[in-house]
Amino acid sequence: MKIRIKKGDLVRIVAGNDRGRTGKVLKVFRKTERVVVEGVHLIKRHTRPTQKNPKGGILEKEAPVHLSNVRKEH
Repeated sequence: MKIRIKKGDLVRIVAGNDRGRTGKVLKVFRKTERVVVEGVHLIKRHTRPTQKNPKGGILEKEAPVHLSNVRKEH
């Protein structure tokens, strides 16, 4: 399958809990046919303190969404 969506494209989520939301593509995983969309499909990640993040705690970050659940916006 040819992937027609690339980094920086504006996309709309067409299935799942985030249906109807739009955002910019941050990353494309070609092998698994998934994309990371800015501000969509947020997960909570429990992190321990590190030098980069000395406080640690619960961080919210975007998780990949399958290409079949995304449509390119014009």
